[in-house]
Amino acid sequence: MIETASWARRMLALVVDWFASTLVVLLLIGPSGWSDDRYSGFYTMAVYVIESALLTASVGGSFGKLLTRLRVVRHDGSGAPVGLLQALLRSVLICLVIPPLVFRPDGRGLHDIAAGTATVTLQTASGSSR
Repeated sequence: MIETASWARRMLALVVDWFASTLVVLLLIGPSGWSDDRYSGFYTMAVYVIESALLTASVGGSFGKLLTRLRVVRHDGSGAPVGLLQALLRSVLICLVIPPLVFRPDGRGLHDIAAGTATVTLQTASGSSR
């Protein structure tokens, strides 16, 4: 069984991701666009989904996960990278809020179960790839 990362560390990674996604949207549409556009929150969510899925598939975790030294790995223990569709499914389910809040005793939320992934510390990920 893979030891998953703590919820506190995962939440910190999500806060970092959301803050970074918000900054990207602010840079693209400007502060006045942010306050005037009722869809700015959806833009932030779209940036998060794209950022999280692409980085998870390519380097093993979103910007926030990389900064907090977490990685998303396949739950089967194969050591193979998470595929883009798995990462995209996982990111979309996180945006629905409920899937991460419903979890198994091993700490994997419905988003991880559906995608066949687990969020682990960098130490756990490095140890399982040997």
